[in-house]
Amino acid sequence: MNTIKFLGTAGARFVVSKQVRASGGMWFSLAGTNFLLDPGPGTLVRALASRPKLDPTTLDGIILSHKHLDHSADINVMIEAMTEGGFKRRGAVFAPADAFENDPVIFKYLRGFVERIGILKEGGSYTIGNVKFTTPVKHIHPVETYGMNFNYAGPSISFIPDTLFFPELASHYQGDAMIINALRLKLGALKVDHLTMDDVREIIAQAKPRLALLTHFGMGVLRAKPGEIAARMQAELGINVIAARDGMLLNLDELDQLDRPKQKESKSERPD
Repeated sequence: MNTIKFLGTAGARFVVSKQVRASGGMWFSLAGTNFLLDPGPGTLVRALASRPKLDPTTLDGIILSHKHLDHSADINVMIEAMTEGGFKRRGAVFAPADAFENDPVIFKYLRGFVERIGILKEGGSYTIGNVKFTTPVKHIHPVETYGMNFNYAGPSISFIPDTLFFPELASHYQGDAMIINALRLKLGALKVDHLTMDDVREIIAQAKPRLALLTHFGMGVLRAKPGEIAARMQAELGINVIAARDGMLLNLDELDQLDRPKQKESKSERPD
């Protein structure tokens, strides 16, 4: 079964620090390969509390889109858990260069615990187990940030993490399923390099994925109810749009059913 487990859907400092939503990132199980994407605060706790429990020693790797704490705070503890405290050298870690160099978030002593370190860069191509992924373009964000396109023996997946909108953005991400960090409700007085819901709508309209999943919500989005926002986008665009929830398990093998726009909650959308 090819799945994505949303260990947390929090975005923005306030939502993360108050744990209004959990901030554990996403656990992918694709073609027999397990990997974590953006393990923010609480990832280990969320994984072990998941039903069924997610065992870190089964991970084949960990990926950071960028080094901000809401995406990387549990990277070191997850490396230790994946490698059983370093006693079993295994797995891979992928992150932009500045996560290892300038004000690093990945401890030096842990880097030897893993079999492989991969430095993400624009136009890069990588392999983790049975999954291949690319980082097509550098995003506009205060630290080095990359999205990903994942390919394996199943529906392709695109992930658009934090970024300021730019016109070519959607053209770089053409997955069957598209995960978008949708932090901001609308533009405000404060300049923040994150997508607004208008930006998200434009990306989905241009890319036309079979399924769009919204996550990484700020407080403004939460107050406006992400599920209702997703339902409106779905009605406007004729594309199935789901607002992820903490603990949600998405079964990608059911994409044929999920990509038909509908209003009722599917089994794959229900959280723990």
